[in-house]
Amino acid sequence: MADTPLTSVPEAPAPAPNRTASKAPARPTLIAVAVSTTAAVAALTALVAIGTVLHQPMLVPPLAASAALVYGAPALPLSQPRSVVGGQLVSAAVGFLTLAAVGSSTWAAALAGGLALGAMMLARTPHSPAAATAVIVVVTQPPTLLFLALLALATVVLVAVGLARSALDSAAPRYPVYWW
Repeated sequence: MADTPLTSVPEAPAPAPNRTASKAPARPTLIAVAVSTTAAVAALTALVAIGTVLHQPMLVPPLAASAALVYGAPALPLSQPRSVVGGQLVSAAVGFLTLAAVGSSTWAAALAGGLALGAMMLARTPHSPAAATAVIVVVTQPPTLLFLALLALATVVLVAVGLARSALDSAAPRYPVYWW
């Protein structure tokens, strides 16, 4: 038999996990919120201004969602230039191919949104707001080349403002984490 001390004290049980504690990221600083919000307003306002000068709408809802990712979560893979520009253009192309193949309907729009996800995954350009771009293409039936050119310009503006935002907020993660 092994010797066991008579005065040993049993170990205290491990504390119960706190199931109500938040696992969400820490709240950003007010400076980070201000810089990100200012960048989003500046970029989206710039898209409206460019669209006004060109007499073409440049601000489509998915671009506001793209701005939220680029300025609010600049380190995410979804926020990187490859995904912002590539994901939007790949999804728009899927929208135009769907439109050409099956026409414009809510069924076709749903198909385009789903197919856009697969195409972005294959192209390694994941960008969730871009799935909505495919839907918008099918629903609105814009002129192909003009829409693609304006979309490319808009995504470049979003990335450029992301670079400026990163330069202004040295405490935030550098943007971009990678280009390609």
